[in-house]
Amino acid sequence: MINRHQIAAAASRISSFVRHTPVIHANIGEHSPVWLKLELLQHAGSFKPRGAFNRLLSAELPPAGVIAASGGNHGAAVAYAARSLLVTAEIFVPDSTPAAKVARIASYGATVVQGGASYAEALTASRIRQGETGALEVHAYDHADVLAGQGTVGREFEQDAPDLTHILVATGGGGLIGGIAAWYAGSAQIISVEPERCPTLHDALNAGQPVPASVGGLAADSLGASQVGALMFPIAQRFVSQAVLVTDDSILAAQHMLWDRFRLITEPGGATALAALLSARFSPPPDARVGVVLCGANTDPAKLAAGK
Repeated sequence: MINRHQIAAAASRISSFVRHTPVIHANIGEHSPVWLKLELLQHAGSFKPRGAFNRLLSAELPPAGVIAASGGNHGAAVAYAARSLLVTAEIFVPDSTPAAKVARIASYGATVVQGGASYAEALTASRIRQGETGALEVHAYDHADVLAGQGTVGREFEQDAPDLTHILVATGGGGLIGGIAAWYAGSAQIISVEPERCPTLHDALNAGQPVPASVGGLAADSLGASQVGALMFPIAQRFVSQAVLVTDDSILAAQHMLWDRFRLITEPGGATALAALLSARFSPPPDARVGVVLCGANTDPAKLAAGK
């Protein structure tokens, strides 16, 4: 299980490659105060470069470079990190990955291989290819270096907004919430938020172990892991207080509120944590100090403007 020491070491390792993203204090409806961690302003448009850089900087990079499977954001992060470190990258994404995310991955110079119906199929294809090339695999969430890198979000949040009592985090494969929960280690309540159609951690906690879950809906390209990571699951069992589910409509409403109030463009997954607060799927107790991680911005602004 990763710990605060490993996360602090990751923060030192990656500090010159990632942004220390801002926190804003917001009054949102009946929920005041709320602290928003703007990780959507990270390089490559999501929190993912933290884990990608920590993985690459912790390993000996082979001549074949790096390889990864992704729904989109992780691929962009690995491509960005690889370009920064002057190594080649090959990224496998499913057919469902939005064109905007495919274009972002390619813009960083990576080779993009698109095919398969899901992230799981892209992962299988990437591992076959990795066996042929010897490239370094950068898993999207189930690797200790990746988890520690994502945990630096929690470290920064604590620095900039001390004394938070509850922190809402969107969950897919679990790398972000696993890292954040490992950092706080029980000093704040960590709330997992997932779309109803991607209940990966919710189902795993109910079953007592990682289990296959359905994948679908508005945020599937970023939160659509079919099974939560094995490395983060013991962290979640110990340090995640609740796992709540939200509707696609509430995610869309959160996206529009963030644009209307703050002029922040978020992708569906990036707005999912806030959707739990706005829809009252999570109701904080009186005097709670609530933090929300806005974790991604990789969407087509035209779709948001059109109400999609």
